[in-house]
Amino acid sequence: MFSSRPAGLAFLQKHRRASVRQLQEPRPGIGDEASYRQSVARIACSISLRQHLAFTLASAAVLMLLYSLLRLALLLYNSEQIGPASAATLAEAFLNGLRFDLRLVAYICAPLVLAVISRRAMRARALLCAWLTLFASLTLFFGVLELDFYREFHQRLNNLVLQYLKEDPQTVLSMLWHGFPVLRYLLAWLLATLLLGWLFRRLDLFTRSPAVDGRQQEGGRWPVRVLTLAICLALAVLAGRGTLRQGPPLQWGDAFTTDSMFANRLGLNGTLTLADALRSQLSDHRDNRWKAGLADDEARQTVRQMLLTDADRLVDGDSAAVRRDYRPPLGGTLPVRNVVVILMESFAGHYVGALGAPGGITPNFDRLAGEGLLFTRFFSNGTHTHQGMFASMACFPNLPGFEYLMQTPEGGHRFSGLPQLLGERGYDSLYVYNGDFAWDNQSGFFGSQGMKTFIGRHDFVDPVFSDPTWGVSDQDMFDRAAEELERRSEAGKPFYALLQTLSNHTPYALPEHLPVAPVSGFGELDQRLTAMRYADWALGRFFDRVRHAPYFQDTLFVVVGDHGFGSREQLTEMDLLRFNVPLLLIGPGVQEKFGARRDIVGTQVDMVPTIMGRLGGTVRHQCWGRDLLALPAASPGFGVIKPSGGDQTVALVSGDRVLVQPPGLPAKVYRYRLGSEPASLPLAAVPDEALLKRQLGAFLQTATASLLDDTAGVTDGRPAR
Repeated sequence: MFSSRPAGLAFLQKHRRASVRQLQEPRPGIGDEASYRQSVARIACSISLRQHLAFTLASAAVLMLLYSLLRLALLLYNSEQIGPASAATLAEAFLNGLRFDLRLVAYICAPLVLAVISRRAMRARALLCAWLTLFASLTLFFGVLELDFYREFHQRLNNLVLQYLKEDPQTVLSMLWHGFPVLRYLLAWLLATLLLGWLFRRLDLFTRSPAVDGRQQEGGRWPVRVLTLAICLALAVLAGRGTLRQGPPLQWGDAFTTDSMFANRLGLNGTLTLADALRSQLSDHRDNRWKAGLADDEARQTVRQMLLTDADRLVDGDSAAVRRDYRPPLGGTLPVRNVVVILMESFAGHYVGALGAPGGITPNFDRLAGEGLLFTRFFSNGTHTHQGMFASMACFPNLPGFEYLMQTPEGGHRFSGLPQLLGERGYDSLYVYNGDFAWDNQSGFFGSQGMKTFIGRHDFVDPVFSDPTWGVSDQDMFDRAAEELERRSEAGKPFYALLQTLSNHTPYALPEHLPVAPVSGFGELDQRLTAMRYADWALGRFFDRVRHAPYFQDTLFVVVGDHGFGSREQLTEMDLLRFNVPLLLIGPGVQEKFGARRDIVGTQVDMVPTIMGRLGGTVRHQCWGRDLLALPAASPGFGVIKPSGGDQTVALVSGDRVLVQPPGLPAKVYRYRLGSEPASLPLAAVPDEALLKRQLGAFLQTATASLLDDTAGVTDGRPAR
């Protein structure tokens, strides 16, 4: 029964000698794919531990190079953001980026590290090459996507990507197709993916140099593999943490080591920031809310001191934070019965001529500003339209963890906003919009707040222009709005209306033959500013039409930007110019009573109490703002702002100062300047910094608690106990 053993040993020895001779044959040419496959087949059985480690290190080096090139592409594509940053500052950003890139590479190369324990896993080069190509291609796709994402939002990939994916896929795809060179990007991505796959296969071949004796194979014995795996895992964990310190691993704040916001964000890795956003989305969103840092009673008392005035009387103090009865001073009312709010898409204050901007982008708004009251230090509460909508109309702030309030269960709560307050007074309501009300759950949110009539993209007949993504043009929206306002005026009831523009949003819904001259001289912003000039033209055309209507002298018109957009100047970590928008009040007696300009700080949550103050009469509300025209003359005003997406940085603007509080980092206080020459200057040894931090924390803590407890409206939404 043992007679076959000598023959078996002889066969194995003969096979081994043949394998060694085959391994010593010359390698195939680089371009000869057939030769490559034959070589792989001949030497697949001889992957040594040393060769596997060489393949792993070479692959990691290729990935590191790829991410450095993507960072360079991001820098060049957004070079207008460099500003005063020096070469040394940018070099520091790239060095910071190596740590974040190494962290991502450690994750991608984890299967290669774990393969050390098994000879069979090390021999599975085809599978390992496919893995590397797949994830390198995926992260390359994110890098290409991020070029325009950063130009638009001044942020690395974050929750905004996931939020857009949640919306109507047809609209999102249409926006991308018509707004960006999709085919060109996809072709470049495909070619780069093929190149990466070819490169990983070459690395596979080049790290298969055959052994001339058995010494390399001896290094693959299991005790050596176990020891090697332990060492590799330790190095991988260190690379994955990105830091030698105790405590948490590498965080986004570790990239913020310079005075340049662009350089700091350049040091991040977009794939990692997107992964962090996905992780927060998959968890309970309330995990991202503002964490209480004060006793509840102290926080409520602080907020009441911030919001309540001599004209307010607190009610339901035990159950509601700032519910009050407000009776505006008699001398502050206006002879108006109707209210029209015009929410202008991306109407950045930095490019409004009446606020000091050159270029003649907004001649019609500038003309209208001469007829009304213009607020020069007004800010949006967020950097996206949905935040502008609920802050302006529901007077509720943009809170960490609830940036998409209109789409969350808490958005179903009743807030003391304009639809609710004017609905109680018997006002008719109207919402006219270029697009689809399903976007951002507008119809659901505003319908639950009391808005009755919605006119959207499918209600327009024979429009001048209809964009396949968003809907009709601004001039179509304003024309239909003028007709609807005329019809309601004839009905005799007082009315309020929300008119929302959309043409100034990529892809820009502009007629083929523009009624305005295209903007030039602003580089990559030319197209956007052309859209802004067109929106301004449509606004002026609307006012030229309705000023002859009989209801015009009975109506308070409120024109406000929903948010701004990025510019070359970035004021503080908050990129303050993205929040700066104009607020203009036009109505009978406005200038006579209040003047032409106000420098007090305000945000969109101040709009509802300011509007109600002009109508007169006692009103019970729980707005998280104040009547800006009933405050003492020396009041600097204040506003709490926060960007969209996963960035949990918050800020308190007061007068010409802003306190910026990034998560997990020390707060900073800056003095800022808007207008034609914007600037910011960090301040040291600020005497009232502790007070500003307490006010900011108290505001966010109390508003969050009111939202979660459903006590943020005129009445509590909670069931009776």
